Amino acid sequence: MFLTLTTTGTPERPATDLGYLLHKHPDKAQAFSTSYGTAHVLYPEADAERCTAALLLEVDAVALVRRGKGKGRGGAPDAALAQYVNDRPYAASSLLAVALSNVFSSAMKGVCNARPELPGQARPLRIEVPALPARGGPDLVRKLFEPLGWTVTAEPVPLDTEFPEWGDSRYVRLVLESGALTLAEALRHLYVLLPVLDDAKHYWVAPDEVDKLLRAGEGWLPGHPEQKLITSRYLARRWSLTRAATERLELVRLAEADDSEVEEIDNAVEAETETEEKPTPLAVRRREAIVTSLRRSGAARVLDLGCGQGQLVQTLLKDPAFTEIVGVDVSMRALTIASRRLKLDRMGERQASRVTLFQGSLAYTDGRLKGYDAAVLSEVIEHLDLPRLPALEYAVFGSARPRTVLVTTPNVEYNVRWESLPAGHVRHGDHRFEWTRAEFRTWAQAVAERHGYTVAFEPVGPDDPEVGPPTQMAVFTMTTPKEAKAA
Repeated sequence: MFLTLTTTGTPERPATDLGYLLHKHPDKAQAFSTSYGTAHVLYPEADAERCTAALLLEVDAVALVRRGKGKGRGGAPDAALAQYVNDRPYAASSLLAVALSNVFSSAMKGVCNARPELPGQARPLRIEVPALPARGGPDLVRKLFEPLGWTVTAEPVPLDTEFPEWGDSRYVRLVLESGALTLAEALRHLYVLLPVLDDAKHYWVAPDEVDKLLRAGEGWLPGHPEQKLITSRYLARRWSLTRAATERLELVRLAEADDSEVEEIDNAVEAETETEEKPTPLAVRRREAIVTSLRRSGAARVLDLGCGQGQLVQTLLKDPAFTEIVGVDVSMRALTIASRRLKLDRMGERQASRVTLFQGSLAYTDGRLKGYDAAVLSEVIEHLDLPRLPALEYAVFGSARPRTVLVTTPNVEYNVRWESLPAGHVRHGDHRFEWTRAEFRTWAQAVAERHGYTVAFEPVGPDDPEVGPPTQMAVFTMTTPKEAKAA
């Protein structure tokens, strides 16, 4: 997948200013990790008169198969064999759009700290894309780019040069030329219109895509003659998202026509009700789910095993229902940070009597862990090598034996919903593994059966109908009352 961006210059305004705008030095070849491969930036030519920057996206075909499940998520959108044979590594698509956004993020925002006067300057630009899927043909390509000030050359690519009677493919060789646009405007046009022409996306289109579209379309999308088509295709024809975007674009258009601010037009409700709530971070949702489950179990004395920097301990201390909270971690550095977070040295005597922090390894049995109502292992098991899990299992379920055990861990199936997560990578560099929902259930059910517990599973975070929630939680409950009383 390939794209070149060329500008010309004069002695007063050399073409090599492009290096400042892109934040990439013309004398260096650089590589950047993206969701589905590696993006390379290099300059085939760079002098005062002419400078060309090339973006080569080397797509990881194996990652496409492993992570690209379903229509428009890595495979070609219309063939059962698409996960094995498809155009994704070669034809410009949302993969290239995301790479542009990641690699040239500052340029797309119009930011250049070294030369702040450059982003606002219009300059001669020539953009070439050798293979661009165009559902709608060359005519649609021209309808999308020409209203934005581009001179468009869209040459259809024949299906096979040896057999011209077969006709043209749905791909075009695209050349865009303009002398009246800034680089930031050009990049934003590509970011939106590449996936629109392909009419598919390699990642799940969530509600935040509306905000992305409006940010990239600022200044040109509200008045574009093909606004409806662009909005619908960019949002994967999701009706609710398309309607929300269309309504907000209409407000922008009315505000521009009236030479006023959007807030002045959209004044039907009080200002305090207009602000949308920011999405709750997953870490906060995880703690909320844990606290809710602990309350439901009636636990008063709680172990936080692998407490890290003490965020969960801090949350539990705010609830008087938890009379004793113990944080355990193998890292003294983490415990020191937790102590500072909790301000143990300044905590009142009554509050301080409720909390204890101590060092310990979950790979060994520890008599100090016995006798508690509940234990929490929040995002802990994935940090252990798989051969060490049986030792943790025995230390918690066989030796300590709390009445309730909560275990949360990432759901690896959900990773495809994060477009910025590099292909084949886990969510954290220290994760030894990440399980699917089926793998986690198999492990948890076997643990429960071996140690006299029942287990139930709860989603944490948005429960996606295709890939499940971002975090999965198992709630273990001891089955025999006599054993619970003895423990």
